Parts: sequence; structure tokens; C-alpha cells
Amino acid sequence: MIRSMYSAVSGLRSHQTMMDVVGNNIANVNTHGFKKSRSTFQDVLSQVFAGASAPTEDLGGTNPDQIGLGVTVAGIAQNLSQGALQVTDRGLDLAIQGDGFFVTDFGGEQMFTRAGSFFVDADGRLVTNEGALVQGWAADTAGDINTSANPSLIRISTGGQHTPVATTQVKFGGNLPAGAAPGTQYFSGLEVFDEQGNAIDLELTFDKTGLDEWTVSATYGDAQTPLTLTDNVLQFGLDGELITPADFTMEIPTGQIPGVEEVTLTVGGTGERRVTQFAGGSSIAATYQNGSAAGTLQSVRIGTDGVILGAYNNGLVRPIAQVALASFANPEGLERVTGSNWRISTNSGLPQIGVVRTGGRGIIAPGTLEMSNVDLAEEFTNLIRSQRGFQANSRVVTSSDELLQEIVNLKR
Repeated sequence: MIRSMYSAVSGLRSHQTMMDVVGNNIANVNTHGFKKSRSTFQDVLSQVFAGASAPTEDLGGTNPDQIGLGVTVAGIAQNLSQGALQVTDRGLDLAIQGDGFFVTDFGGEQMFTRAGSFFVDADGRLVTNEGALVQGWAADTAGDINTSANPSLIRISTGGQHTPVATTQVKFGGNLPAGAAPGTQYFSGLEVFDEQGNAIDLELTFDKTGLDEWTVSATYGDAQTPLTLTDNVLQFGLDGELITPADFTMEIPTGQIPGVEEVTLTVGGTGERRVTQFAGGSSIAATYQNGSAAGTLQSVRIGTDGVILGAYNNGLVRPIAQVALASFANPEGLERVTGSNWRISTNSGLPQIGVVRTGGRGIIAPGTLEMSNVDLAEEFTNLIRSQRGFQANSRVVTSSDELLQEIVNLKR
């Protein structure tokens, strides 16, 4: 009787724990990035009254006689299944579709989260609701991102300056008329930039010097100062295409334009950079140049690859940084801490930090937030189960007490 009472008490404790887990799940039904938990039970070691016996020629074998000593919580497992995505149309709201965690620095400790509601603080740093610093990789002045380096905080300073970039490459595309007479000239102008971001007018002249031959010359500035070009003769075949190489390059040597180093002029290629000699009018024009004046950041947007693009008032859209994601060998082994944050544990494995779509990491959905993966119908079912389990064990305690009362009353 006493044994049954202790078994029932262990049942009360276990079902109370189950109730606590269910209650926490229901409480966080609207917590972004929350992952529900599930409690599992196991029986406690049984007491053996009689051991098993092997069969003999005269008698059959007997099974052991055992009485269980109650129940205990075997474990509380996290369920990291994908939650539904809620569209917010806010540029700094991010959700992860698939596996992975955002990486943050919470007061010097590395943390991981699925809640992607981010903000920019007064210092221009990308932070979570709790003030943790979101980690990633910053782009260099050319817009390149080195994702093999260790991630660090991401800084987005609206109104921040973009340093000027000197022009080093210009690309041309279009058509030169096949029917033009020798001596016909066509002009194509554009702006290039020196190291201080000053705009300089550059004009190319395409002069037909033969049946299928054009000679290119160039001038710069208001005074139209002539420049020396290397390999400046274009030759076309009978099909109207540039004779190999299709990517024809010319050079403006360093020092010819003050403040500008060597500039590569590419004429021809694929797509909009294709240069032909067909019948019709002239459409030769610059399609690309890589220089820019100084600019001020006006707005940002984030792509599905986690790259943060900044739009500047000089017309440029350049990468600012890229958000890092982390994956784990055993993500359910992470230790849950304050908010919707996790830290590594001895059984989670070390974080494998990288970019989206690699190493088992998902993609980023900008303008959305991941909702809690709590299923209310399932939780209310578990609520009833835990309540009935608790109620049944309390009845066992009551019945055991009644039996003890009967024993006490044997002597009157």
C-alpha cells in the first residue's frame, strides 16, 4: 500500500511536469521563432519479488515477479520543425525557411535564434529585440564579401557615406552601321570618375577606316584632350560579328587622365555588350562603368541570400554585408536561454557558420517572420491527457490512504 502511494506520487510529479511543458507551449503560441517541447515518461526500476527459473525435465520455467516503483520524466525534447511564415512587409524582418539559426552576440556570448525581428540601433548596428548584435560579414569598398572570415557585427548607417571609386573598367555594346561610308564617325560619351569621385567626361569616336574596319579614338574633359589607346582597331567578319577575340579590349594607360589609373575599355561580348556591324543605324554606347562618386546611404533591402544591399543617392546599389547562418549536428541539443535564444551545449556540437543554401542551411525570407510551431489542438489534447493522468494518480493516493485507514481501524 505504501509502495502504491509512492508510485502515485511519482505519477503526480511527472504529470505536473508535463502540465508545465504544455502550459509553456500554449503561453508561447504567438512568440516568433518559438519551438515547442514535448515531455516523455519512463517507468522507474521495478522491485523483483521472485526471480525467473529455467525449465527442467519435470517442470516448466517461471517468469520473474516484479512490481514497478513509479514513473519519471525520461526527457523534455525540443521540436525544431518549421513554423509558419507571417508576412510583415518590413525590410528588416527575416525568417529562415529550412534549417539554421541566426548568429548573435549577446553581451559577449555567442547565441543563436530563429526570431528575425531586427532593428538598427543608434550606432547603426543590426540588433535583435533583446539588443543582441546580429553577426555576418561586411563588404569591402568594392562590394565584395569574404564569407570565409570570422563573422562580426553588421553595421547599417542610414545616411552613411560611400567612398568614391575610381573608374578602372568601361564596357561598350551596340551596332555600327555596315553601310556607313569610310570616314563616317560615330560618337559615344560617358562619365568616368577619379579617385576623389570627380566626374570626368570621356568620349569615344568610332571612325570607319575600311570596308569592315573601325578605328577608335578617345578624348576627355571639356577641352577634349586626346588620349592614347592601345589596340584600337576593330575588325568585323562577313557575318557582321567582331573577329576573334569577341571581347576586344583597349587600354587607357595610367596617368593620361589625372587621378585615374589604367582604364580597360571592353568592346564586345555577350548580351547587351555584343558589338556588331549590321545594316541600320548606330547604337554603340557604354553599358557599364565601375566608378562612382561619393554617395549617401538612402535605404537598404535584404535578399534571400542574406545579402544586405544599400541604395545610395549617387544611383549605386552595393552590398553592405551578408547575414550569417549557423547549423548544428544536433540542433535539439541546444540549450534554450532567455527569449527565443539558444546557446551551444556539450551535446549540440559546434556551430557550422556559413551562408544560405550550404551545409544544410536554409534560405532567408525577407519581409517575413517565423511564427511559433505550437499546434493548439495538439496542446489542448496533451493538456487533457496530463490533467487526467494527474487526476488518476491522485485517486491512487486517495485509495491507498483508505486502505491504510482500514488497517488502522482493525484494532478498535
